[in-house]
Amino acid sequence: MKMADEVILLDFWPSMFGMRVRIALAEKGIKYEYKEQDIFNKSPLLLEMNPIHKKIPVLIHNGKPVCESLIIVQYIDEVWNDKSPLLPSDPYQRAHARFWADFVDKKVYDVSTKLLTTKGEELEVGKKEFFEIYKILEGELGDKPYFGGETFGFVDLSLITFYSWFHVYEVFGNINIEAECPKIIAWAKRCLQKETLANSLTDQKKVYEDVLRRKRSLE
Repeated sequence: MKMADEVILLDFWPSMFGMRVRIALAEKGIKYEYKEQDIFNKSPLLLEMNPIHKKIPVLIHNGKPVCESLIIVQYIDEVWNDKSPLLPSDPYQRAHARFWADFVDKKVYDVSTKLLTTKGEELEVGKKEFFEIYKILEGELGDKPYFGGETFGFVDLSLITFYSWFHVYEVFGNINIEAECPKIIAWAKRCLQKETLANSLTDQKKVYEDVLRRKRSLE
């Protein structure tokens, strides 16, 4: 890393989107300054650096902001391209990886949120959709150790951060993810054998306690 590089991450610790960036930075061995944000009381710095979406994560590289987690991860991969590539070099494989990461972004978050915000019949529909999405992902994973094949890559990174929320989904949705999607859990455990991941992901119980505390404060 060049001496001139100043890297700052604006983030919120339970965020599955922020965790993506933390993993990418860890994979590349990039030193950075972490600035925790209160997403319910946004800082002037966050509003200045991401005036359009006003969301974390934001990567500030030498004073210039990059926003949206998957875009940040691709940026990191391009700038620090000398080690641990996250995207394949082949254009077709790269497009394929981007397609599945986009699928995770468009589908997984929405179906997961339903388990936390709905009740009764709507929740039952949400559970069904949740497992439908994860079964599609299991199909794409197939018998490969990772979505990227033999090595951890872009699609794995986009999805693994949701694992920190699995306990929350199981409790609030009254579901058992391993019983329905054993391949996903086996894949997640493989990912967690990587130190960079184990150190970047927030503990499931810690996320659950935080969600519970927030829910209670709203009651």
